[in-house]
Amino acid sequence: MPAPRLSRRDFLKSSVIAGIGVYIAAPGSAALAALFERERLRPLPWDARNGTIRYRTDATAKVTGEKVFSFDMRGRDLPGWPDTQSHAMLLRATRADRVYAGVDLSVLGDALKPDRIVTAADLQRDGVAFPAFYGQDMLLPEGSTPAYLGHAVALLVWHDFARFRAAKNALRFRDDIVRWGAQTGPLDRPPWAAFRYVRVGGATAFDGDAYSSLKDTPLFPSGFDRKRPLWPQANPNGALDAQGAAFAARMAEELSNPSDATLVLEREYFSQSIDTAALEPDNGNAWFDAATATLHLVSATQSPQEVAAAGARMLADSRLGVRNLVLHPCYTVGYGSKDHNPFPFIALMAGLYGDGRPVRLANDRYEQFQTSLKRHSFRMRYRMSVDRASGKFQVFQADMTGDGGGRQNFSPSVCLVAATAAQSIYYFPRSDLASTVISSRALDAGSARGYGTLQSMGATEMMVDEIASQLGVDPIELRQRNVFTSGMKNTQGAIPGGAQRADEVLARCRAHPLWTEREQRKKDFEAAHPGRRYGVGFGCVQKDFGTGAEAAFAEVSLSKDGRLLLRHIGVEMGTGMATSQAAVCIGWLGRPADEVRTGESEWPELPMIETGDPWLMAQAEQDRHVGDPRWTPNRVSPSSASNSAYFFSHATREAARLLFTQGLWPAALAIWGRGFGGGQLAPLIVRREDARWIDGKLTAGGMTPLPLASLVTTAYEMGLATGAIVHTFNRWQWAEAEFPLDGDDARLPLDGIALRWGDGSGAGKGTPTANGYRMIERTRAHYPPTQRNNAGVVYYSAIGTLAEVAVDTGNGRVELLNHHSVLECGNAIVPQLVSGQLQGGLAMGIGHALHEYLPLYEDGPGNGTWNFNRYTLPRARDVAVWSQSGEVLPPLSDTDPPKGMAEVVMIAVVPAIVNALAHATGHRFRELPVTPEKVRAALEQAT
Repeated sequence: MPAPRLSRRDFLKSSVIAGIGVYIAAPGSAALAALFERERLRPLPWDARNGTIRYRTDATAKVTGEKVFSFDMRGRDLPGWPDTQSHAMLLRATRADRVYAGVDLSVLGDALKPDRIVTAADLQRDGVAFPAFYGQDMLLPEGSTPAYLGHAVALLVWHDFARFRAAKNALRFRDDIVRWGAQTGPLDRPPWAAFRYVRVGGATAFDGDAYSSLKDTPLFPSGFDRKRPLWPQANPNGALDAQGAAFAARMAEELSNPSDATLVLEREYFSQSIDTAALEPDNGNAWFDAATATLHLVSATQSPQEVAAAGARMLADSRLGVRNLVLHPCYTVGYGSKDHNPFPFIALMAGLYGDGRPVRLANDRYEQFQTSLKRHSFRMRYRMSVDRASGKFQVFQADMTGDGGGRQNFSPSVCLVAATAAQSIYYFPRSDLASTVISSRALDAGSARGYGTLQSMGATEMMVDEIASQLGVDPIELRQRNVFTSGMKNTQGAIPGGAQRADEVLARCRAHPLWTEREQRKKDFEAAHPGRRYGVGFGCVQKDFGTGAEAAFAEVSLSKDGRLLLRHIGVEMGTGMATSQAAVCIGWLGRPADEVRTGESEWPELPMIETGDPWLMAQAEQDRHVGDPRWTPNRVSPSSASNSAYFFSHATREAARLLFTQGLWPAALAIWGRGFGGGQLAPLIVRREDARWIDGKLTAGGMTPLPLASLVTTAYEMGLATGAIVHTFNRWQWAEAEFPLDGDDARLPLDGIALRWGDGSGAGKGTPTANGYRMIERTRAHYPPTQRNNAGVVYYSAIGTLAEVAVDTGNGRVELLNHHSVLECGNAIVPQLVSGQLQGGLAMGIGHALHEYLPLYEDGPGNGTWNFNRYTLPRARDVAVWSQSGEVLPPLSDTDPPKGMAEVVMIAVVPAIVNALAHATGHRFRELPVTPEKVRAALEQAT
């Protein structure tokens, strides 16, 4: 049923959270117009003749050092803020085995003592605490044992920079600042999560499953014993999870007692903790304006909507009288580390204690190493069986243990994804994949690039390569025999979307000269370079993209003068999202957006509401709400999980399509139909599917090409659609809804629509909402069943990488001579951005394989002494910068959707390098990174 006319109260509810008025001043908004896109982010340089974009929207601003990052913001830079600026730092615990007994700042003397010291006692008095997602003790109370190394114990604030800088230098690296009491040992807490996925397929890869997570259920532990999950007891006649355990027990028995015709390989692998080393350290600048009871925050975040919503609840629970929150999210770069990061909330807290001044809290590199979210360390124990005669895989069993550190963060979902990704590009008739992420005193681990899949798939690739060696089969041929193809089921029992093209990637890589000539090249190189060993290795993976609850708003609209505006929830975090989303408009509107506003959160024109948790939601709860045309399982998603190219683009494309079908196309028909007897339109057959944009003008079926300006003028005159706002939701399948629109627009892969008719002042379909828009209430919604959550993943992109290495037998140093990658990612929106992501991702993977490493505990970054003098990132010389090459598989057609590929590009190169080292040295390394010390030890052992 249509919703009643929206009231003023409805508008207020759309921007009030927990009683706090919330406003997100996105980079393109008037509040920051002097700083961001309207003046410093240039329109896309668009050549309509050849349909090319010359450079990114933010290119000029970034290379000229304009202030588009929050790290550069001071109070004087922000409209309406005081010119004064206070500075703050956090004192952090460098041990986690004793009772915290306060701080001693006597080393500072009177001259450098802070103007304000904030402790846990202050927070408790004022009711200030972390949002529930981040756990307890934003600042550690005296008398407590730190939960982890680097746990914050006090916030220190200075009202001038000179004293702040001098004091910070005086406090650095001192062990006598934080006082300690009785020894307790580290806290003993249960794991953050454990998941297990059991599948037993049918007679063929395309028959029904005997058991799977999607058809039946994943397995969940009833509890933990010394950090090990207690799985359901096996019972073939019991409940669904007990039946799954019984199938798993049979697989384990078969792996332990194989026949002579079966090869079983059992190996253990280790993937280390690393720092994401984002260009911009975590930072925030907050000002509490007591006169208006408003807390203003500028912060680096990939998830501004989460910061706004959770921050509002945090402020509402306090006793400091905050009534409004204004958030300014800026452009950032984070590789996942700024998605659901606790730092913005600590910065929010700091702003409450600035005595009326803005307070800037910004990490330097030592602090960034000590506090930033890390990639999860994983230890993986794999068993795999293969038929010796055919080389076909039979059973895959995995038991993975990750270290999630001191706060839960995204450890449960990383735990889940590591298990569901372990199969990589292969089909396994039977599988039992278990994953546990423990809590520990290590630093928090979160949504770092790769998200558990780098760890689990890298190990799978190393094992497959070793199996090929034992069978005496070409490693790529073995992969081809077992490759996952279209229509097969993954290890959760779900059929992935669309054509699976890993087989094409394998074929191209197998035909590449690096592979076909590898043995001759090895002989030639080693003959010409005594004391050096040569090897070529290969890795191929397919990475999921998306979260299973992807949601987005997007607006595409045309002004009277023909300027095209795009508003989007997505945040620019270095991927080129603002540029690519602007380019998505080209398909339906013939040109990219002239203006792009990112990080938009307020959508009163389309007031959708959410309830519950989209991942944990029961079907009954969804069924209760689905009749409300404003309800959705999830309003917005953060910029993460490689979701821009596919999920965000879907929203942009559908908004552009609606603007075309409800506005520009009927305007074109009206123009072509002018004149006696129906004008030039009447004698011909003109269909919408024949519409084409040629040199920036619209034509179809031989009609006169029409410039956009004339179409826009007609759309405004006729009261046609001049703006479209859409909302999307995806639970491994797009939500669809029926709307009171004509033709193909009667049912759309959307769950919310608002349209602006003409200038918005007249009549039109739908309920008036805001800014001239009318919500087109759906008449029926079709949401994917909640059971789809058990699918784990269904969207994949694939990459294969060949790596050529040379090993110095004297010092053990590994030189990466060359690498070549073949990527499959559908239709690239902006090919240059794909190329940049490919090159950058490869560099990160090379670092993970050979260079980057963080100890987890007392000698790791939690002690506050780590910087780039101790942490090795790959340089240009380490990544074969001048010899590397890459190619992208052409799409199957021009209708292929773009695929998320920002994470997959970093993964395959890791096992490719390790497998190349096996070819070079004869030794198989299973612990990352492979350092010169490990190589020397292996060579010495071999001799």
